[in-house]
Amino acid sequence: MRLVFTLLYLLLVPFLVMKLSVRYRWIERVSPMTVLYGIGLLVANVLPEGYGVDTKVNNLVSNVAVPLAIPLMLMGCRLAGWHVGKAAKVFATGLTAVLVASVSGYFIFRNSYGDSLGFAQVCAVATGIYTGGIPNMGAIKQAVAMPDETYLYITSYDLIVTGLYLVFIIFLGKTVFRKLLPAKKDDNIQNSNGHDIEKAAERINPFDHEHRRTSLLAILLTLLIAAISYAASLIASSDGSPNMTVLILLLTTLAIGASFLPPMRKQEQSFDIGLYFVYVFCLAVATACDVRQMDLVGSLPILYYLGYIIAASLMVQVVLSRIMKIDGDTVMVSSVALINSPPFVPMAAALLGNKEVVITGITIGLLGYMVGNYIGILIFNLLATVA
Repeated sequence: MRLVFTLLYLLLVPFLVMKLSVRYRWIERVSPMTVLYGIGLLVANVLPEGYGVDTKVNNLVSNVAVPLAIPLMLMGCRLAGWHVGKAAKVFATGLTAVLVASVSGYFIFRNSYGDSLGFAQVCAVATGIYTGGIPNMGAIKQAVAMPDETYLYITSYDLIVTGLYLVFIIFLGKTVFRKLLPAKKDDNIQNSNGHDIEKAAERINPFDHEHRRTSLLAILLTLLIAAISYAASLIASSDGSPNMTVLILLLTTLAIGASFLPPMRKQEQSFDIGLYFVYVFCLAVATACDVRQMDLVGSLPILYYLGYIIAASLMVQVVLSRIMKIDGDTVMVSSVALINSPPFVPMAAALLGNKEVVITGITIGLLGYMVGNYIGILIFNLLATVA
């Protein structure tokens, strides 16, 4: 019974919120994503234990939603004006910001931790997380021989600080980044036919007569792309779990290729369907945030250090981006890609109402996956000499 309830909750609530946003404009103003995040947090933290959603089903839906959302959204994007040079420039600012924050934080917090060499391990893993992601975290942990207990503290505290950062992004991110950084002169923050992304709820009827064929084709292509990417990620993995770098890379590459197919060039419904899956993902992520289950008793200097990295790196990246005249939307998406990982990029793009930044954000996240292990291990070896 809980399985059926969980599926209905995760699949129907986002659709209902999207439709209600057409009738109740306050939902559109705060964004359906914000409403869904609030609903998920209430379900996770207010319902008594044993009466909430099925955790396994919730995690499964969360994991499936992103591989479906990314191809659908990319196939609905205009990619002609995108180039890798911009992504590299933005990634350079983000990487520099994380390195400045992680290394300076090491010297600020190592004395309060009491073990300089142990804190160099923490710094290495944290640097890997915020330049790459969770896959880098496990690899660096093994490379620097971090104790399991410390690793558990980092995973618990990372969940807290990145969750708080996500709340900031959802409620204030668009306003803050666009106020602090310049806007692109050619950035209309609209889709190819001039409709605001936030009005997707008014358009998401993929099976009407006009769009039925292209919508079905987009869905079939997405399922095929997701299946191929997932299979390849399993083949490339050594521990039986998907290799996230391979998965995201193939999802992105195949979806970009599919976007140039003639039937895909003249449709926008795939982006709106992908946006629905982003909303499903957001609801599932929020529903998994049960603070009652988090380990809050560990080594507090690690918590302070991780929070410092996020805050300091954000400030450094904003300063560097102002100097390099990078627009606020791109910086926000790159920050989310590095701190929260590439699967959160479509969510950030939807919050901004700017689908043109999806591919840049995902590319930055992929670059982070690729260099995260190298950067983290290098940082450890450097800091170990001064520990």
